[in-house]
Amino acid sequence: MRRRCFAVVPAAGRGRRMGSEIPKQYLNLAGKPVLQHTLERLLAVPDLEIIVVALAADDRRWHELPLARHPRIRVTEGGAERADSVLAGLECLEGAATAADWVMVHDAARPCLRPADAEKLLHTLAEDEVGGILALPSVDTLKEVTDGVVRQTVARHRIWRALTPQLFRYRLLRRSLEQALARGMPVTDESSAVELAGFRPKIVEGSPDNIKITRPEDLPLARFILERS
Repeated sequence: MRRRCFAVVPAAGRGRRMGSEIPKQYLNLAGKPVLQHTLERLLAVPDLEIIVVALAADDRRWHELPLARHPRIRVTEGGAERADSVLAGLECLEGAATAADWVMVHDAARPCLRPADAEKLLHTLAEDEVGGILALPSVDTLKEVTDGVVRQTVARHRIWRALTPQLFRYRLLRRSLEQALARGMPVTDESSAVELAGFRPKIVEGSPDNIKITRPEDLPLARFILERS
């Protein structure tokens, strides 16, 4: 049986490391807000039926986006942390998504996602009972450091960098997030919540140009990628 697929985009953050008064998802990137690029990439994935964007309660910029009234996009109020916003997005899908349907969670600040990578994630995990994430194998030598001192070199063949989208079954992801938040556990991405619940997500290799805009120097790099994609 083919399962339906939905998406959640947590976009309630402030992006303080950007050093800007404007939240990073609304910064101008090649003539459009970052979030506009991100949503355009997701809308290019034909299997996604509904995309839920979780916004800050005091967001005043969303309605200026050309995609604000797109029929495949819904909005909901996000929370203080990423996990709160993702959970709000999942709650917004109640009644639309069934327990075994797929939910793809993607960072608002990853505007260079290749739609083909999102489709690859979906097709690779189509029969999986849990789900998985896009990721990249580490190419650098990694050091474990304490108080500025190298303690040991970490075997890099075991280390992957987590990207988004991250794809999980609706009920499994929702319960995993609810349990982690109730226990006060740190949840830095959806996979970490699923791992805390005792499951082992799969890895699907993504593309190095799927960068996350975190610091000012990331904007020109993202512009360079978009101009060539």
